[in-house]
Formats: sequence, C-alpha cells, structure tokens
Amino acid sequence: MASWKEELQSRMEKHAAGKETSLLCFDIIDSTNEEAKRQGMTDAPEGLFVVADTQEKGRGRRGRSWESPGGENIYMSVLLRPSFGPEQASMVTLVAALSVAKAIRLIAGLPAMIKWPNDIVIDGKKAVGILTELTLKEGGIESLVCGIGINVNQKEFPEELKQTATSLCLEKGEQIDRTGLILAVMKTFWEDYRAFSGRGDLSSIREEYEALLVNRDRQVRVLDPKGEYTGIAKGINEKGELLVEKEDGQVEAVYAGEVSVRGIYGYV
Repeated sequence: MASWKEELQSRMEKHAAGKETSLLCFDIIDSTNEEAKRQGMTDAPEGLFVVADTQEKGRGRRGRSWESPGGENIYMSVLLRPSFGPEQASMVTLVAALSVAKAIRLIAGLPAMIKWPNDIVIDGKKAVGILTELTLKEGGIESLVCGIGINVNQKEFPEELKQTATSLCLEKGEQIDRTGLILAVMKTFWEDYRAFSGRGDLSSIREEYEALLVNRDRQVRVLDPKGEYTGIAKGINEKGELLVEKEDGQVEAVYAGEVSVRGIYGYV
C-alpha cells in the first residue's frame, strides 16, 4: 500500500494543482511554517507547498501552540515571494481563508464560513487556523509563508477546546479525504493568490469572501485598545479591513493587526 506521501505525490502529478506549484512532504517536522521559512532562505521557488503528517512545534497566532496529531489532520504551508510591500501582506491571510473555505465546501460538502479575518468555522466552531509570517529584506519582502492547519479527521480535542473546536469528520460524520483536500487547497489558493497579487488588493475576490463571512450583518464587539465598541459587521473593504457600523451610524474600518473582534453570542 502506498504511503500518504506517495499517494499525494502521485495524485498531484495528475491534478491541476501541480501545474504551477511544487511539493515537499514530511512524516514528522517541527513546523511546516518553519520549514517553508528555511526553504525561503534558499533558491526555493514561489509556490512551494510544505506538507507534514505530524508537527512537533505547530504554532497558531500570538505564539499559541497548535495541536498536531499524526494521521488525522492537514498541516501545510506555502512559500511566496511577493513583489508587493509588507503593508499588503496581511491580506494574504484573507486570501487563504477564502481558498480553504471553498476547498472544504468542495471536498467535504460542509458549510465552511469565515470568521474575520481568517478563521474557518463550521456551525460556530473553529476547524482551521491560518498563520502568515514575513521575512524582510532591505527594500521589501524576501519571502512570505502562509501556514494552514485543518482539523480533518480528528475526533478528540482537549477539554479546554471542546466548546470551540471541531473537525470536518465530526461535522460530516465520516472520514474526509485528506489528499483530495490538500490538492483542492493548493489549487484554490494559487488561483485566488494570483488574482490578489495581480491587483495588490482584494477587489477581485471581495464578493466571494463576503459571501462566506459569518460575521456579516451580525453584531460584533471590537476590542480596540483605544476603546471597545459594539457594532454591525457590514463586510470588508479592498484592504481586507472589517467594516463595522457603530450605533451612531459611523462606519469604522477595523484592521486585523490592531484589534480583535468577538461575537456577542457564541464563538463567532
């Protein structure tokens, strides 16, 4: 029987995802983001996807650890070498969120939605985390790495996560094809990323993103260090900022790097 790596490599050769991208697979690794960053220090090409069966030091946002059991989930990162500036890099996380949500809907048939800016939720619980990291050089970006962790076939979660985390298997009630989902993510991400990088903003994918935005037209609380406030999320602008209509009718553009948005009811 072919290993998961052999199956992935074989199917990639026949899949549209393999036409402009390349693949590096590991059984065990510290972190796919760390490996992608190491590859970024070499002459590795843009479009290199690093995929691992198990991560020993997976990380989420703000340095949080990311549970990475083997044989169950997807841990993958893509190496990019953008020509745009660091101020545009945060938009890549929204591109990835849209791409992953579309791939999940296609392969698993689940109603994956986006909690702004880049969490993927199903029925109010988080199933995907995305982490984008930059390596800078004089005059711009040397490399950008976008890491994607998808809870695919995991059935048990630590007690502290059971109320907020889920997996595709738990939601679907059956095992999900990890290989097919990896290939779908690679294809959708590359298509959406090229559309984004061609314009340097999210105008080409904004409508698609907003259609899957679970926060849209819902009450949110913006945890801004300058002062918290409540409003209705109306969508995003071309920079990926969340547009929040305050009680006085004023619309604020909320930047992901500055504030945290929490739903009034439930996880989202």
